[in-house]
Amino acid sequence: MDACRERLSGVEAVLLDISGVLVDGAHGALRPIPGAQRAVSRLKQSRLKLRFCTNESQRPLGAFVAMLQHLGFDISESEVTAPVPAVCHLLEERHLRPHLLVHDAVRPEFDRIDRTNPNCVVVADAGEDFSYQKVNEAFRVLMSLENPVLLSLGKGRFYKGTDGLQLDVGPFVKALEYACDIHAEVVGKPTPWFFQSALRDLGVEASQTLMIGDDIVSDVGGAQRCGMRALQVRTGKFRPRDERHPDVKADGYVDDLAEAADLLLQHLPRA
Repeated sequence: MDACRERLSGVEAVLLDISGVLVDGAHGALRPIPGAQRAVSRLKQSRLKLRFCTNESQRPLGAFVAMLQHLGFDISESEVTAPVPAVCHLLEERHLRPHLLVHDAVRPEFDRIDRTNPNCVVVADAGEDFSYQKVNEAFRVLMSLENPVLLSLGKGRFYKGTDGLQLDVGPFVKALEYACDIHAEVVGKPTPWFFQSALRDLGVEASQTLMIGDDIVSDVGGAQRCGMRALQVRTGKFRPRDERHPDVKADGYVDDLAEAADLLLQHLPRA
């Protein structure tokens, strides 16, 4: 624990993952992780800058934030860096017309995007919509393109639902990459530009920022590659073997967000 405290020196801003850190459960039945609401409030009342950084792509950002507010979290849309708004901006900027393999709930978020004669494929966490037929449709679009572009909203392996672990978008994207012999462009964690976007919104340097997440690869590894420090919580998708990961070692491990907040606030120098 003392070593963990030492690694928190100079932290001025915090990036918080949401699923597995603030809440657990499937997207339609989220429940707060004990102590998380108060931990968020304490961090926001401190001198630390705070932003939420999520790969959530099964529901519109507004609906997702409204659900978190209903669960008692002090959070607004403007405080969240999320992949769906980011990919819509990217599509417009690059004049890409997507074939969508996404959850039905987020399709309206792409209404302003031209989707005629697709020249790329966008894959998000489609949940039950990941049928063979729909994945095969995306495969056929990619194979028909001279220069196929595959955009993935995050590349998570799995997450924790109310009835256990659930496959995330990553395994389906891997299948398309393999079948089409291409590499997906990831819009979301763990890509550096996604973290850097959150840092720009906060107006801080990576060296001043701490990421708190439950995914040893996407949250911890991704943040560290950008020059941030990172704590892993033992909630959500955490598994004891994460602490023995061959490639990624967190700057500290805490039982939950409440413990992380205690460490951070105890470590802040007095004004």
